[in-house]
Amino acid sequence: MQQTVDQTLRKRFGQHFLRDDYVIDRIVDLIEPRSAKPIVEIGPGEGVLTAPLLEHGANLTAIEIDRDLAVHLEQQFERFPGFTLVNTDVLKFDFETVFGNGGRTQVVGNLPYNISTPLIMALIRWTDRIESMVFMLQREVAERITAGPGCRQYGRLSVVAQRYLCARLELTVPAEAFNPPPKVESAVVRLWPREPRPTAALDEAFEEVVRTAFGQRRKTLANTLRGVVDASTIERCGIDPAARAETLSVEDFERLAQASR
Repeated sequence: MQQTVDQTLRKRFGQHFLRDDYVIDRIVDLIEPRSAKPIVEIGPGEGVLTAPLLEHGANLTAIEIDRDLAVHLEQQFERFPGFTLVNTDVLKFDFETVFGNGGRTQVVGNLPYNISTPLIMALIRWTDRIESMVFMLQREVAERITAGPGCRQYGRLSVVAQRYLCARLELTVPAEAFNPPPKVESAVVRLWPREPRPTAALDEAFEEVVRTAFGQRRKTLANTLRGVVDASTIERCGIDPAARAETLSVEDFERLAQASR
């Protein structure tokens, strides 16, 4: 295990540093690093994933918001020619700089819980440039992303993410695997683009239908979608107007979005 950074860094940005060697090895196995493989690592922290990825020869761009951690990472990995460090907030990062070459890039990271959902939503627009994503997330968020129709966790995030991505929860991670331990359990999820990619022309209508349908999830579609898609149109889509949003598949929402235009 690498030398750890100053203890005071743990209080910044809600950081929880992964320390469990078994979990680290499992994540690296999921990433399958190889020589010259392009990887973007978000929130490398102390570099416990960065090190084995670089040792496998990956061309790795690390995005780290903490200035002091960035200094530590630069010193630790400057000997690797495939290492590039960007000291910035990933939500402000221009992904065109790493996805603009037309190739497929893998994205990995132990994501801060407060940015995981907006970050994944931002990355969705780049699914034509992404090979896969392997993320450590709050377990609740991971379960929402991977949930299917009828599950309690199934909701707007599930539908929007699964329209573009296949998703699998690979590993649950206890709080004790981190220092300091978070107050919640975590999970590792693997995401990869669906093929064929959905039609972008339907994006706005799809988002509106999903947002409206889950806005009052205990009500029927006939009630929640009134003004967007009427009951007779819902029925013509092969969907029961008395059904609730959490029972519909991504394909059902696609048909409703098409009908709403």
